[in-house]
Amino acid sequence: MKNPVKHCALPALLATLFWTSNVLACATCGCSLSSEGALGYGAFGNWGISLDDSFINQNQLRSGTGPASQQQAQASNGQEVENQTVNRYVSLGLSYTNSADWNFKLSLPYTDRSHTTYGTDATLPLSPSQLSSATAKGLGDAKLLASYQGFLPSKNLGVQVGIKFATGGYGGPAANNPEGRIGSGSVGHNPATFGPAGNAGMTYLDTSLNIGNGSTDLILGSYYFQAVSQDIDAFANGQYQFSVKQNLNHAGEDYRPGDQLNISVGLRYEANPHIVPQLQINLSNKRADSGALADRLDTAGRAVYLSPGLTMHAGQNTQVYVFIQLPVYSNLSGYQLFPRYTATVGMNTHF
Repeated sequence: MKNPVKHCALPALLATLFWTSNVLACATCGCSLSSEGALGYGAFGNWGISLDDSFINQNQLRSGTGPASQQQAQASNGQEVENQTVNRYVSLGLSYTNSADWNFKLSLPYTDRSHTTYGTDATLPLSPSQLSSATAKGLGDAKLLASYQGFLPSKNLGVQVGIKFATGGYGGPAANNPEGRIGSGSVGHNPATFGPAGNAGMTYLDTSLNIGNGSTDLILGSYYFQAVSQDIDAFANGQYQFSVKQNLNHAGEDYRPGDQLNISVGLRYEANPHIVPQLQINLSNKRADSGALADRLDTAGRAVYLSPGLTMHAGQNTQVYVFIQLPVYSNLSGYQLFPRYTATVGMNTHF
């Protein structure tokens, strides 16, 4: 006989599978978990609220499958020598379930990002006087996702369709501003800029590092979960996101983010339904950005993460969770900043 407590916990599985996938500053630098999916399915009521906070410190320069030095990047003609990018993503999710088959979720992200670089004109030896810094913060690109899991009587197979909107600040220098200087022409909406110091001082921040990217994206996904024993559940999910409309679309000042595929598989140990350990493997593959404002050399790659986590019940309809993502493999084009780990904490409740 199936454990009734565990049966009720299965809808909550997808509430912790899908974390918010943010537009990140490198090809595949973490946060490939997502809080999308069946949040609020089953016995949790019609409405749901989630809040999660992700921290990503990109402080390791990598190229191909291994680490790289800033001196190696400097020796490559025209290559930017980046120093560090620190990201914090806080995402508010609002979900609605009108039946056992359908769920709708709106995600509203807030991004706080700081970035330092020696620019493309770095000279050896690298010194603090060459270092430029920029900060980009504010509401990012919102997402609306619909999930349907009415294919099977067990409700454990679902598909997703969603849209990412161009709501965050985005942009860069105009075509008639090849030096990228502040005040000499820009495109987009409220693009971020560097301060006065260093080699990149008083220029516009890379388009891919803004809190938004000016692109409307289509999101397609699917998921499946199944109890494999009395105490263990297994799951698999995937999402493919690609741009269908770009606000930056004029010659010399265009930008299209690269398509991205995220796949996760994992196990949950539910011997104690109030404290549920999890282990996920997350795979991410991103194509290069394109356009005159894109960093085409340094935005593609593949990465694999091992992600242990823990979900705890804080009330009848409330869960809190914590995950750590540990990169175990990466193959990145060009020279990209990459994290040694990412961390996410959050909660969700339904009523």
